[in-house]
Amino acid sequence: MTEYPNNECASVEINRLHGEVVRASKESRDLLHGALTSAWRAGQLLMEAKRRVRRGMGAGAWQIWLEQYFASTPRTAQRYMLLAKNVSDVSAFHGLSLRQVYFRLGIATEPKSAAQNLVIPPVPHYIGLAGRLLKSLGQPARLSPDRLSTYRKDLRPLYEKLRSLFE
Repeated sequence: MTEYPNNECASVEINRLHGEVVRASKESRDLLHGALTSAWRAGQLLMEAKRRVRRGMGAGAWQIWLEQYFASTPRTAQRYMLLAKNVSDVSAFHGLSLRQVYFRLGIATEPKSAAQNLVIPPVPHYIGLAGRLLKSLGQPARLSPDRLSTYRKDLRPLYEKLRSLFE
């Protein structure tokens, strides 16, 4: 850690660093807006190209055209076109990343890294059913004696089947 002989020297360094933060933040926002504007304009051009290709060569030719002329994936082209279709003026999103704008517009994106591709297995159906049952039963301590008696009678067959799993 840097030692400063007095508060004045420390404040000079603090203010210099603050100036760097302000400058870098502005540059970052401008770069983000530049990327967003480029994606939006690319989406407009892709939509025009798609109309032209489909009109001239048929609907099936679009994928072939994309593979031959577009330097990214068809999914990226689709996101650019959705952005262009849904946004008339990108200046409303100044300072937001392309990913943040996609999120706000409900446009799906891939995870940033392989670590985010974590596959989470679906919850087994019986867990959902058990949760719904517990929720519908409510708090046993708050049940009236009549309701408690009815639950016991109605749920006895289920209890008998489940009991063997726990013994």
